[in-house]
Order: sequence, then structure tokens, then C-alpha cells
Amino acid sequence: MMTVTEGTDDAEVRLLARDLRQSVSTFVRVTRQDTGTVRSARSEALDMLHRLGPMNVAALAMKRGVAHQTMRLVMAQLEAEGLVRQDADPADRRSRLMSISPQGRDALLRDQDVRASWIERAITERLSSGERDLLRAAITILDRLASLPTCGTKPVQAVTSACIEGAGRRDGRE
Repeated sequence: MMTVTEGTDDAEVRLLARDLRQSVSTFVRVTRQDTGTVRSARSEALDMLHRLGPMNVAALAMKRGVAHQTMRLVMAQLEAEGLVRQDADPADRRSRLMSISPQGRDALLRDQDVRASWIERAITERLSSGERDLLRAAITILDRLASLPTCGTKPVQAVTSACIEGAGRRDGRE
């Protein structure tokens, strides 16, 4: 496992982390605003079902960090629009699994395509060849940062090395 280089200036790393968070947040916000694909509880729930597959409302609520009742209302709206469907959970007949419908997948992918086209146009119009190479390298680094295992929603101060190294699971469980 790669570790932080000894002698790294904590203040410099803290500033870098804050600047990165701000830049990524601004980029995502501007992209969503300019493309009319604003983030919402509904879009995030659809994306989660698309990426992670079917799950019950309780699991969706837990993963999103919202109340069960809130997620139940979001799912009811999405189901009324035909963007999700519910099926019996084969492991527990009392539970219902929510999954993204073909219409929901189409809507999600359409929004993703709109954002990707906007980003492509921005890269083409605003970046030199050298800057594109830097961006390509930055994507690799961001992917590596994003792949670090975490301990769920614990704040950074509470994350221990044992938690991070916990069998490579993103939720920190052994």
C-alpha cells in the first residue's frame, strides 16, 4: 500500500485537499447547471440503483444517509413516473427490492450523455494539448484517491489505519 511521503507539510496537504474539494464541487455544479441536469435526491437514487443494483428502501436510505421515510417518498415518486420498479425480495418475501426501470436507465444515461458532451466541448474549446495530457494524468490520480477504502460515513478524524486497511472493503468491515 502506498503511504504518504515522510516530511509532507500537513498545512500544504490540508490546503491542497480544500482546493481540490472546491474545484471539483464547482466543476460539478457548473456542469450540472449549464446542462440542466441539476442534482437531486431523485437523480442520486436512480444513479445508486443503476451502479449498485436492486436494493430495498432501507438500504437505499442508509447508503444515501437519509431517513427511511424520505427515501420511501423519493422511491414512490420515481415509481409513479415509471423510473423504478419494485419486486419481491427473494431472500425476504416481506421486503421489496427497488430497481431502476428501462425508462429510468434511459433518463439517467441521457443526463450523463448531456454532461459528457458539455465536458467534451469545454475540453475542446478551452484546453491545449498539454493541458489535456495533464487532465488525463489528474484523472488517474483522482481515480486512485477515490478507490481508497473508507469507513462509511465516519468523519476523517475518526478513520483509523486499521479501518482503511480493513480487508479492502469500502465500508470498513472485516
